[in-house]
Amino acid sequence: MAGHSQFKNIMHKKGRADAARAKLFSKLAREITVAAKSGLPDPAMNPRLRAAVLAARAENMPKDNIERAIKKSQGGEGENYEQIRYEGYAPGGVALIVEALTDNRNRTAGEVRASFTKHGGSLAETGAVSFMFNHVGVVQYDADKASNDAMLEAAIEAGADDVVSSASGHEIIASSDALHEVAKKMEAKFGEPKKSGLTWRPQNYVSVDDETGEKILKLIEALEDNDDVQNVYANFEISDALMQKLSA
Repeated sequence: MAGHSQFKNIMHKKGRADAARAKLFSKLAREITVAAKSGLPDPAMNPRLRAAVLAARAENMPKDNIERAIKKSQGGEGENYEQIRYEGYAPGGVALIVEALTDNRNRTAGEVRASFTKHGGSLAETGAVSFMFNHVGVVQYDADKASNDAMLEAAIEAGADDVVSSASGHEIIASSDALHEVAKKMEAKFGEPKKSGLTWRPQNYVSVDDETGEKILKLIEALEDNDDVQNVYANFEISDALMQKLSA
């Protein structure tokens, strides 16, 4: 594994402090509220909400928190949040995509720009780096759900484009338009997935030395510490040596 999921796992291993967990739950709740506001407040009838609920469950967010976030959407909350994508460069020329949900565009833009500048990166215009990524749907299952061949066969029948299987699980890749149907067919066969949603997958990965890798991870960590930032994607590979160092 490389890129987003890899450094995400490292940061999760670095600490599950109460404050960090509370911040994560707050971000998940915000996405649930906005997703519920964008359509019906029923996950079965609202693909975006379904994905948000699955993401929350994957992080062991309590059921009461999830239900409370959905109810907030019916009370008028969530209507002022705007979904914004920022693009830029980290040290080493690595491309970053930052997704945010904010009720104050100017505040968030200023804070994101400051994080890039402080950590040796630079914010760019929208579209400057997104062409290096594919915006696709991903459905995730644990490795023990099916053999690699069985998962691939089922995914192709469901209309997916590809499957990436490893010891950590199966990732079913589908076009953004086909994600909902693919996820529904896979769930009928294998049960509820671990995660399902849209993501930015790098077309190619950039190799950097460990010193640069640490600088990039500090930038990503600073961005993810921002309350408005929901996701950060990057197109670089972390060496095994750096992975072991940070996971220790």
